Amino acid sequence: MAAVLVTFFGIVIAVNFTMARFATATFGGIVVENSYVASQEFNRWLDEAEAERALGWDALTAWRPDGRLAVALSGVPEGAEVTGVARHPLGRMPDHAFTFVSTGKDQVLSREVLPDGRWLLRLEVVSAGKTWRREEELR
Repeated sequence: MAAVLVTFFGIVIAVNFTMARFATATFGGIVVENSYVASQEFNRWLDEAEAERALGWDALTAWRPDGRLAVALSGVPEGAEVTGVARHPLGRMPDHAFTFVSTGKDQVLSREVLPDGRWLLRLEVVSAGKTWRREEELR
């Protein structure tokens, strides 16, 4: 009976330590550096989001086989500047910054290549002093 109890609790402890090691190795746990400062910015973020929604702009991103990103814009004035940053959701890989060139009416293509994997892409479109942002997951 003693051997069964020692084995049982030994397995439970080993599993707990293994899971804790995986958890701390894959996520740093920081969403924002300072939650108080972030809370002070919250109402401004809401106002910016409302202003962006009122623009009526939209974007559809496609990941091409060559690794570049193609973005179809709708409602965006011609000549808008499009930039982006791709972050790995768990922070394992460095961020990738993107610049886009126009490939036709309402179409832009990234100059840079995005490596395979899961990414969070944050697009920013600027035209005539107005800014529109979108964040989406790419797989």
